[in-house]
Amino acid sequence: MLYLHARGLVTVFDDLMKRVFSDTLADHLPARVLPISTQPPIGFDIMVDREYSQIRDLLWPGKRQRDEARGRIRTLLAMESHVAEDVDISEADIDRVEKAIRNGQDRSVVFPRLGGLETQIYGSGATITVRFTKKEGEGVPVRFIPADDPTEAAAVREVDLQKRFHLSPKRLAEKLGLTTNKSYALRKKLGIDADPQCMHTFVFGKTKHPMYSDNAFTLMREALSAANSPSVPEGTHPAAAGVAKAA
Repeated sequence: MLYLHARGLVTVFDDLMKRVFSDTLADHLPARVLPISTQPPIGFDIMVDREYSQIRDLLWPGKRQRDEARGRIRTLLAMESHVAEDVDISEADIDRVEKAIRNGQDRSVVFPRLGGLETQIYGSGATITVRFTKKEGEGVPVRFIPADDPTEAAAVREVDLQKRFHLSPKRLAEKLGLTTNKSYALRKKLGIDADPQCMHTFVFGKTKHPMYSDNAFTLMREALSAANSPSVPEGTHPAAAGVAKAA
């Protein structure tokens, strides 16, 4: 797995040099310093299945190799970053996967996103190229679950919601050039606070903080533009059109 990633990095770097400078990495580095393996790289599916089987063996009752197994689990979880952005790995994820493997869950259930990933390998020896690509129309369907969900499968989690929902009500109003009262009225008209893509409430103890995403800002800005236009532009968000008519 380390070899595939190292060779994949060399391939990407070489591709960029060819695309931007019409140059090749091999012209500047001796072939002997590039990642070389005595064994030809295997297909991605086979590699992941083999790794999963090894993890299951390491977790077999009576074996004291749990730490090594958890390290391999972390590696497979990290592989999902090739398929989905903003993949973060927590101890809860590793615990969940470990429990699923101990209970005999199939790899396609525990790591559904890896079913949509493959490697393309060309050449041989020092000139080999490796690219990680997404399979077209393949892969097991996945679902989004919260970080504290007890479900055994790893699934996929949205991470760092504070980066996504980074606008306070006051800051949102300021960006739109509105007072907080007018901003609230517009949010209510558009149903912003009821849209999980626009608003998320962070709870810290007994305190609740509603925060808004860039989606909320875009919809509200659309509505304001439509309201200030003599006619509603084609393709305008339905809610924005409603605000324009009301205006």
